[in-house]
Amino acid sequence: MVDRCPCGSKQIYHRCCGLFLDGTAFPETAEQLMRSRYTAYVLRRESYLLETWHPSTRPTSLQLHESTSVKWIELEIKRKERGGKHDTDGIVEFVARYKVHGRAERLHETSRFVKENGRWYYQNAAG
Repeated sequence: MVDRCPCGSKQIYHRCCGLFLDGTAFPETAEQLMRSRYTAYVLRRESYLLETWHPSTRPTSLQLHESTSVKWIELEIKRKERGGKHDTDGIVEFVARYKVHGRAERLHETSRFVKENGRWYYQNAAG
């Protein structure tokens, strides 16, 4: 069991992203969805990632079981635009640090999110 949530919030996992990954609640903001998706990558929860990916851009599989050499280290949120409780779209820019075969890497992405029927979905990387 994870004590601190991997998303960087400094909260206890079951009070943070664990609520979303375990199906107890849905993210209320685009940032919460971004953080929970990062946590899902850390914990290799492919089903959650696919469920929170917008159907128009969702892949059929992520094959996370094949990427056992990836170790996620840290998530840093750089910028947010819209994506609040009352918005229907949002953008979150982030940097995710990870290691592959011991070599440090970073993913810097600006992600688009949409809210449909009261639920947030990852849509795609902007630009």
